Amino acid sequence: MARPPAPNHPASESTDDTVESSIPRGVRLSAAWSWRLLLIGAVIAVVVFLIVQLRLIVVPVLVAVLLAALLVPFVDWLAHHSWPRWLAIVVALAAVLVVVGGLVVLVVWQIRGEAQALQHRSGQAFDDFKAWLQGPPLELTDKQIDSYVSQALKALQQDSQVLISGALSIGSTLGHVFTGAVLTAFSTLFILIDGKGIWSWIVRIFPRGARAATDGAGRAGWVTLTSFARVQVLVASIDALGIGLVAFFLGLPLVIPIAVLVFLGSFIPIVGAVITGALAVVVALVYNGWVAAIIMLAGVLAVQQLEGHVLQPLIMGSAVKVHPLAVVLVVAAGSLLAGIPGALFAVPFAAVLNVMVRYVSSGAWRAGPDAPYTGPPDALWKTVPRPRRWRDRRDAAAS
Repeated sequence: MARPPAPNHPASESTDDTVESSIPRGVRLSAAWSWRLLLIGAVIAVVVFLIVQLRLIVVPVLVAVLLAALLVPFVDWLAHHSWPRWLAIVVALAAVLVVVGGLVVLVVWQIRGEAQALQHRSGQAFDDFKAWLQGPPLELTDKQIDSYVSQALKALQQDSQVLISGALSIGSTLGHVFTGAVLTAFSTLFILIDGKGIWSWIVRIFPRGARAATDGAGRAGWVTLTSFARVQVLVASIDALGIGLVAFFLGLPLVIPIAVLVFLGSFIPIVGAVITGALAVVVALVYNGWVAAIIMLAGVLAVQQLEGHVLQPLIMGSAVKVHPLAVVLVVAAGSLLAGIPGALFAVPFAAVLNVMVRYVSSGAWRAGPDAPYTGPPDALWKTVPRPRRWRDRRDAAAS
């Protein structure tokens, strides 16, 4: 009886070649791409899982990176004007504390001043809403309205265990907030003090052959992040000022809290501004009626159009520009994975990742660490030509 051919026997090789050739080329390519994509997806899933599990550490560090991206140019500017670096860092951090503390004080002060009026107007708005339900076209009776209210209360009582457990864990939540704030402060401080040293340590983790590309991509991404942070603060301030002025001229209460909420919400592009603007419209509806609500809605839409069609394309520039569809998708994915922090960091992450990938694919890192990266144009304030007299002085100093 004949033995089967050995593994290295020519007959075995011909059989393998026959099997390989019998599979269509498209199937072979699809299989090769499939297992590679599955491997990449598995790695990304593990990374996302670790980030979600370590969110109490990751989120404060990411907030610190954004704050540092906003403060580093200011610190460098002060140091360039003969300030000691330690003093420049102290002044920058103190300015952040003063601004944040001042906003909190203003919000609390106005809410306390409007508390009684807010309670009165809310009760009156509920009575008006109830009267509208009782009129045409719904024409609900008091019994029906009471039934709906009792059903809502019953559902609330059924979830009382969740509410009680949430109330019992408020101490833990406050502890997490305090820990996150301390971690953010320390991370920001150390990034401002030794950010270059921290980045050099991170680059040394990578293999020697990949360090040049990693270092160059990280520097290009940092430039993008600093531009994004400054531009986003400017855009958010314009949104808050515009919507706040509309609310002020309409005579609405809580103008400062509305403006602060719009400012904070604008850091989540498209979604945040829409939600906070809708809150302003609801306040106008409750306090001043339908006409004021329509005017407030028109003001919110006008500000959003100004942001979407003028501010973002003109000020942001191509360096950090992300397509609106990509913005919506990354914000939705970030909020689905990590809630509000995910929505907040989704757009800067996408912008930085886009620039880093383009840098690596351009091959600019092969020319050395000091080679300029001729990538997308920078933000508006870096592309506006200087006045001639400034250029003349610079050329004279250089000569």
